[in-house]
Amino acid sequence: MEVDVHTPVIEITNLKKAFGEQEVLKNVSLNLYNGENLVVLGKSGSGKSVLIKCLVRLLEPDGGKVHILGEDVNALNTNNLGTLRKKIGFLFQSGALYDSMTVRENLEFPLRRIKRNLSSKETDDIVREVLENVGLSDSIDKMPSQLSGGMRKRISLARTLVADPLIMLYDEPTTGLDPVTSDEISFLINDVQKKYKTSSIIITHDIECARHTANRLIMLQEGEVYMEGNLEQFEKSTDPLIRSFFK
Repeated sequence: MEVDVHTPVIEITNLKKAFGEQEVLKNVSLNLYNGENLVVLGKSGSGKSVLIKCLVRLLEPDGGKVHILGEDVNALNTNNLGTLRKKIGFLFQSGALYDSMTVRENLEFPLRRIKRNLSSKETDDIVREVLENVGLSDSIDKMPSQLSGGMRKRISLARTLVADPLIMLYDEPTTGLDPVTSDEISFLINDVQKKYKTSSIIITHDIECARHTANRLIMLQEGEVYMEGNLEQFEKSTDPLIRSFFK
């Protein structure tokens, strides 16, 4: 999918977040452009996950501005924030499936909440389509406990996709997965970008995931943007911190 560098769908300006005396984000500024996969790299504790939680106000920032699809996120009331969140898919690190529900029920639950006017057939068609798109059509009536870690991650992504999001936020999508399954998830992120025309922020410390998915990368270090560029610029960097990631 072609990236439109003239159209930012997320604009972050001087974002700040602290927990007590600990400053986690310090004046972070970045844009996500239409159609782009933006990878945010950084060591544990560098503020990566806090960043995307502040975007959708799962955490309240202490300062700065966040605009998503033209909306000033920090100024939205509860109803308007809820409407905006329906346009954003969030793949949590844990996957967060409901263990007591089948795969079908896990996907139907958010779909019925977001698109309440769908018939049973329309709901079933959407569920089957997204399962086919993540390669798990035959798992529709299984329980999460019957699935491998990689399969659960795929189902979690399918559950996000039923709402047809414009923006995807991936929080460490390959953590805890073996290398082969990690590569499968990375390629699936690219498939989602193409099929659903999403713009995505991918939080990761997995360099192979970054290599497979990134149109552009940003490195966070101690809560600040340390470097921004394309994959080639990162791989050719002689900076010791960058080299420690791209060995």
